[in-house]
Amino acid sequence: MFNYILRRLLIALPSVLGISVVLFTVLALAPGDPFEELATNPNVPPEVRMMLRAQFGLDDPVWQRYLHWLASMLKGDWGFSFVSRINVDQLILQRLPTTIIVIGLSQVLAIMVALPVGIIAAVKPYSWFDRIASTIAFVGFSLPTFFTGVIFILFFSIYLGWLPFVYRSDISATGWLWWWEHFKQSIMPITVLGLFQAASIMRYVRSAVLDVIRLDFVTTARSKGLTERIVIIKHVVRNAMIPVVTLVALQMPAVFGGAIVTEQIFRIPGIGSLLIDAILRNDTPVIMAVTFVFACLVIFFNLIADLLYGWLDPRISYR
Repeated sequence: MFNYILRRLLIALPSVLGISVVLFTVLALAPGDPFEELATNPNVPPEVRMMLRAQFGLDDPVWQRYLHWLASMLKGDWGFSFVSRINVDQLILQRLPTTIIVIGLSQVLAIMVALPVGIIAAVKPYSWFDRIASTIAFVGFSLPTFFTGVIFILFFSIYLGWLPFVYRSDISATGWLWWWEHFKQSIMPITVLGLFQAASIMRYVRSAVLDVIRLDFVTTARSKGLTERIVIIKHVVRNAMIPVVTLVALQMPAVFGGAIVTEQIFRIPGIGSLLIDAILRNDTPVIMAVTFVFACLVIFFNLIADLLYGWLDPRISYR
């Protein structure tokens, strides 16, 4: 397995380099100037702005700036934020834990809801449970997160007053009360993202289980006298999880992108709000770093999916 992982990582290197070239070129050719505010500020002399541009290499050719950026990245230097005036890696590390908690818990919620509902709906096709679950899944998948987020805020925050609708990182409480306040303000964004993902995953689980449950080896397992529960769990579900793993792995980077909208609604100080703020202020180093991380996540979760294939299906070998 180690040789397989090493080979996949070596194959992924050209993809990462190609992605970085495209991202850097697009951002370098995009209109706008990171020092545009300095140009309109009468208190800043033009020679100061020219000196800053020369210091950060903004007047160099695009290819030269890319090579300088790539060399810095290989050394662990992610650049310097023009707006926040701190290193980009430090800025990302400040926001990353919040995003990981929200995204991670939302995916756990999505899988915990989608797997049992999808399996039961496939085992009992066209029953009342299947029809209700499929209808709710279609509705949940059709409604965007910014709409359901606003509905949650109106109902649970404004009408009932149960949950805060603005995420606060400066909570003054200590001990268990601090943990409870953080959990309470995370309930709505986690639920909004989790249910949206659960709607699509549930449909894939149902379809995959329906395809496997009709195969001959399932009939053979039943003819051996195995209980229906063992047949479903050990034979049907395990083989049906391969396309579901592919879906979840490919959706994980998209979940980070979808969290951008959710973080804006609930004012969560995460990676999504950092990216939006960097785009609005034309903070190119931050935009490049965050988008590059999102691109690397696609490759990383594809590798995770390939490793899970071999665990789910013994016929797949790591070669």
